[in-house]
Amino acid sequence: MSDQTPASYPPAPPAGYTPYPAQKSGTNVLAIIALVGAFVFPLAGVICGHIALSQIKRSGESGRGLALAGLIVGYIYIAFIILMVILAIVFSAVAASAGYSSYSY
Repeated sequence: MSDQTPASYPPAPPAGYTPYPAQKSGTNVLAIIALVGAFVFPLAGVICGHIALSQIKRSGESGRGLALAGLIVGYIYIAFIILMVILAIVFSAVAASAGYSSYSY
């Protein structure tokens, strides 16, 4: 047999090593839109917030806090709008009934 040593191989990389630096994923765009949209059009903020949360869970992007803030602000504004509409209907009904009862012929 030949007295040659086998070809040496480079050492194995350590566990978890990636040959290229990991790209940091940026902030989810829909999360930003959810927060801004919640102040302008609350329903858009809620919809974009839910979509952004599912995308963030799937892709690992950042922006979970922005999406949650968009959802919270959007839901609070929607509840406020509903409350104001209900109060406007009640006050107009009360004013209308009081107005008709005060006129007696």
